[in-house]
Amino acid sequence: MRALLPPVLGALAFIALWQVAVLLGVADPVLLPSPAETARDTWAALSTGTLAHDLWRTVARTLLSFAIASAIGVPLGVALGARERLYRAVEFVVDFFRSTPASALFPLFLVLFGTGEATKIAVAAFGAALVILFNAAYGVMNARRTRVLAARVMGAGPARILVDVLVWEALPQILVGMRQGVSLALVIVVVAEMFIGSTDGLGQRVINAQMLFESGLMYGAIFVAGALGYALNLLFLLMEKRFVHWSGK
Repeated sequence: MRALLPPVLGALAFIALWQVAVLLGVADPVLLPSPAETARDTWAALSTGTLAHDLWRTVARTLLSFAIASAIGVPLGVALGARERLYRAVEFVVDFFRSTPASALFPLFLVLFGTGEATKIAVAAFGAALVILFNAAYGVMNARRTRVLAARVMGAGPARILVDVLVWEALPQILVGMRQGVSLALVIVVVAEMFIGSTDGLGQRVINAQMLFESGLMYGAIFVAGALGYALNLLFLLMEKRFVHWSGK
């Protein structure tokens, strides 16, 4: 309960400031509805199933993109990290595209995949995979050399060292990369839903509500997307604490 108190107080303070801004008329009521009106419009959209469907479509796209990114980024990052010279040879390319805003790559992916589902999933998977690969590679390269040397003294070969030592040493960093990757995949998916011919999804719901001046629903969809991102981040934090309890030891 003590751990929950600060976040709850922070959320209540945010709602109070929002209500004060509405009462003071900081913005047009059409553009800045009250928290109660936003909650009412959001609940109505959820109860009719439209917003719930959009949430499910965004979750499905995000998880599929993340699964593809993990399937590519983790093994490739581990393989490159185990051969540091090889990673240094491709490091510029990885860092360059990792630093490039994914939205700037939309035209390229539209040319390659068209305006369907494949584009949204592919561009999100591409951005997330680079983050996961980067963290996996550095996790392997920064593995404690004493444990590697101890394994060699005990007669372990390169493959055994990679599987039984390096991967486990790198696992905390790999999970950090996966946590960053799933958050990035969500961001890219929502932006893609806004601008790449979507008929559903939270991004499409936000942009449609904005064009129709349904401000309460627009803010509600934004908060639902934020809650989804927070939940995914919290899930990976719990996984890190549960499965890599030896991190730093």
